[in-house]
Parts: sequence; structure tokens; C-alpha cells
Amino acid sequence: MVCESINLQFALPAASGSRLAGDPHADRNPSSTSSTVAGFQLFSSCKPRQMAIYALLCSYFLLVSCAQIAAPPNVPIASTNLPPPTPREFRAAWIATVANIDWPSKKGLPVAQQQQEIIRIVDRTKELNLNALIFQVRPAADALYPSTLEPWSEYLTGEQGKMPDPYYDPLKMWVEESHKRGIELHAWFNPYRARHTSAKSPNAPLHIANTNPELVKNYGGYLWMDPGEAEAAQRTLDVILDVVRRYDIDGVHVDDYFYPYPVNVPGSSVGNSAPVEQDFPDDAAWQRYVVLGGGLARADWRRDNVNRLMQKIYESVHREKPWVRFGISPFGLGRADRRPPGIEGFSQYDKLYADAELWLNKGWLDYLVPQLYWPIEQRAQAFEPLLDYWRSENKLKRHVWPGLFTSRVDNTEKSWPVDELLRQISLTRTKKMEQGHVHFSMVALVENRRGISDQLKANLYKNPALIPAAPWLSATPPTPPVLNVYTDGVARTRTIELSSFERSASGHAWHLVAWIRVGGIWQFVIGPAGMTLSERTDVNVVRFPYSIADPTQIPDRVNAFSVDRFGNESARVTWSADGKQ
Repeated sequence: MVCESINLQFALPAASGSRLAGDPHADRNPSSTSSTVAGFQLFSSCKPRQMAIYALLCSYFLLVSCAQIAAPPNVPIASTNLPPPTPREFRAAWIATVANIDWPSKKGLPVAQQQQEIIRIVDRTKELNLNALIFQVRPAADALYPSTLEPWSEYLTGEQGKMPDPYYDPLKMWVEESHKRGIELHAWFNPYRARHTSAKSPNAPLHIANTNPELVKNYGGYLWMDPGEAEAAQRTLDVILDVVRRYDIDGVHVDDYFYPYPVNVPGSSVGNSAPVEQDFPDDAAWQRYVVLGGGLARADWRRDNVNRLMQKIYESVHREKPWVRFGISPFGLGRADRRPPGIEGFSQYDKLYADAELWLNKGWLDYLVPQLYWPIEQRAQAFEPLLDYWRSENKLKRHVWPGLFTSRVDNTEKSWPVDELLRQISLTRTKKMEQGHVHFSMVALVENRRGISDQLKANLYKNPALIPAAPWLSATPPTPPVLNVYTDGVARTRTIELSSFERSASGHAWHLVAWIRVGGIWQFVIGPAGMTLSERTDVNVVRFPYSIADPTQIPDRVNAFSVDRFGNESARVTWSADGKQ
């Protein structure tokens, strides 16, 4: 919403914020009067030249879009002069585009309907107080955005290589609509899969199977980029960095598909004999490695191929944009030789050649999301022991947030009870860890299956939360916001206004946040990242208006701060109706 007028009152001395479902894996009135303005320390020591610069910035406010955020419902937090600790929890959901699991709901959907679905999903995300979406932009060496490296995805238009008509950029829209609502958007890439079994249209001329067929292998009905081919790994890295440079994403994410899940040799199971697994056809790359003097065993060589790509992604992404986090969501069972007693099942270390423990303890990721897609009571893959296992492997104190199989809540007889997911989330909150979890997938929440969204909003997601900080990336706090509180006698409102002048694009002020005490109860509010870029600076203004019709529901104390893109908090700025800080 564009504000018709913004009263700038700087503080002067006189003045007083895939995986498939079945896989295992009010405007200011001129008559308004300003109350005490906090944030005086930002300007009181400025020299005349600096004050002139700040004054020049005032002209930009008339052009700035700002968020008018309705006051939130009361939260029963004990009344004191100091607010509670800042709530932090990564609350995210995957948006799977492969096989049209989440978006778009079907191939070839008219553009207007695709866009309506985007709005519906991000609106539901905001309603539920989620704070991040993980959007699949590369399901199978294709693109959900314009690219010179890979073709348009079949899952968008129904035909690989065909752009939307009328044209638009889906990833750009996902980023912009998410950021308008204060939601992070992480771009999700499948690193090696080149064609999914659900694909119907032929590969486009730009597809890697046509441009570099020697890099692609046929395995189990899929096309797979060979991890042992250096050019295949470089293609994936190039695609990821192209997105990081061109889009204002908040994270890069890869899932559990490294080497493919094994398939059996057809006809290998005869009588009571066990089936024989089909080996991945990487002989050419393996033989080159051996001839050049490579000394690793074949399984270790395969793991090393994946390891080196994970390391390169992490280091390259942070060289481009230090605040863009890198996350990996591996299969939920760790190495067989390290598992907790009683835990059994598939070994990604031995079968997918994925050494997730190594990546975690080398610091080649910012967050790990092990897919813990089993119930709490399923002993061989029990949720809590597995969560504890991954936490125990986290020597460098990166973030470990479990992936939840939320789509197992459905309308069938085999549906999980909603309470299973509620218990899993509650269980994570009992652990001494930075809180967080990711839902697979968003469709279950959009559809509100068995009332799961209603229950989450009424209970576990009653209040918003900030995403946990990443201090290993940066621990430098951003500049505090300017806090202005004014009362409008005509509109009968008291408005809390926060302003920031730092560039969000360079990792600075991202959210404007406040604890506001109303009727003796502290409320936590987050201003979305609505930065407007100018040649000089970014100017961000958010407002939280409250009615003064009921004298007992008028804000009487504010404790505000800014948050940068690393999650760091600024120093606090405060205001109180009685003038006591």
C-alpha cells in the first residue's frame, strides 16, 4: 500500500518488526500529534553535513511503499516493563513442482490460474505464521524461470522448453510475493536428476541430454547426470549461481537425490533368491579416474564426487552473497555404523553415496533438514532418537531442523492423525537447539487436511517467529530503526512507526520488529521486507496502527529493533507512554 503522507520526525533534543508423497524419503492525518520519538541516538551526534544528507532522504519517503500492518490479537504474555526473549523458529514448507505435487496444480494451467495459486499459497503461509518457503526451481535439469542454461520445465506449461504465455517469470513472482509478506524464499535444486518418470514431453534442444548426452545416464526409468563427470557437477553449480546472482533469494536448497535410489535388475529375483541391485552405469568416469592414478575405492570415489559438489556450492554461494544460506535435506537415516540402538533401514551413505554427517561437520551447509518421515512410535525409525542422532553429529552448531511428512495427513484410512505432526513439532521444542522444522509439503496445509492448518494456527503457530540467526556467517548487528509513535485524534489511532535507511540487498536491515505492550500484554510484530531501492539508499517504513477507542487497549510501551538478512538483531530502541524507559 502506498502511503499518501509520512510525517518524518527525526529525534531532536526537545522531542520526547521430491520428493513424491509416496517416496520413503490508516493514513496520517495532518492534525495528528507526535509523541516521544525514540532512536535519538542515531542522529543526535551527526555533523551538519550528515544531517543534510538525512534531510535529503526525507524526499524519498513520499515515494515509498510501506506496510500498514493490523494490530495482532492479544497474546497472553506476562506484563513487565521488559519484553520476553525474541521468538525464533524456522517454520517452512517445501513447494514441490515435480509431478505438480504442490504448484502449479497441473501442467499447462493458464497463467492467471498459476499466479492465483501462488497468491493463495503465500497467503496461507502468512496466515499460518510460517516464515519460509522452499520452492523447487529445478526438478529435472529444467527451470521454473527463464534460463539460458536449461529449458523451461514441462511441469509449468506441459511442454519442456515452452515459456508461459502470456509471459511472466514464476521465480521472480514467488520471491516478490513472499518478501511482501515477510516470508523467506529458498530456491530448491535437484542436483543430478535429468528426467523424472512422470515427464511426458520430449526433452527440449537445450536439455543436457541433448547438448551433452555423454554426461547423462539412463537408470531405472530416470535420466541422471553422472556425478562422476566433472562437467555435470559444473553444470549444476553454474545453474545454482545463475539463480543466486539474478534473484533475491534467501537460500539455496538441495534434496536427497544424489546418486539415484537403487533399482533391482529385472528378473533377478527368482524363487526365494534376493533381488540383485542394478549398479549405476558410471564405468567411463570411473575408469578415467583409475587411469589417472586415483586411489579411492569406487564407493568412496562416488561419495567424494558428491562431497566436492556440496563444498563448492556452499563456498561459491557465500562468495556471491554471504547472507544466502545453503541447506541440504538428506534421507533421514544416518550411517549404519553410527546409528542409535534399534534404528534400522536404508543407508544413504552406502546407496546414495551421501555422507551427510561429513557435510554437517565440515560446515559445508548452514542448515540440515534430515527427512524424518516416520511416526514417533515406529521403533526401527523412531522420530526422537533420529532427531537426537543428527543433533549429536552437529559439532559445528549449524542448524538442524527435521523434515516432517505432513502430506501423510490425507483423506484415506491410512492417514496419519494430525496429532502425530503436532507431537513431533512439540517434541523438537523440548530440545536444546535452534528451533525449526520443514513440512513436506505445502499442499497439505493449503488444503487444511483434517483441519491440520486450523490446529497449527490455534496452537503451535499462534504467534509469529523470526528465523534463527546464522552467526557463523556474520555476527555484526545492523543499525537500529528510527521509532516514532504518534496519536491521531481524528482517526482515533495510535501508530507505531519504524523506519530504516539501510540497503537490504547488501544483507542489512531486512525486518523491522517490535514488542508492543497493549493492555498489559506484550505482542510481537514483524514488519515485512518491503525495501524500495533508490540510488542513495533503501528506505523502509512499517506501521502498526492501534485503535484508541478503548483506553485499556492503547499501546503504552514499545521495544523495537531491526533484523538483518543473517538474522542478527540491532540494539533496541524504546518508547513508553509515561516517559520512563
